[in-house]
Amino acid sequence: MTQMSEIRKKTEAELVELVTTTRETVRAERFKDKFSRKASVITGAKREIARALTELTARRTNKDAK
Repeated sequence: MTQMSEIRKKTEAELVELVTTTRETVRAERFKDKFSRKASVITGAKREIARALTELTARRTNKDAK
């Protein structure tokens, strides 16, 4: 799981890539067999997506405000 301080250091392109790969991880984990899927993986990935999207939104709104 990525910390917010690490996410802030990434570029916008890296954040977009992180979101797409993490969404793919959630999708793949969700469609696994009921007994082999791990809820903690899905939960952690969703948090990582939310953190990355929060940082992207903050950067885009700050860029527009300047």
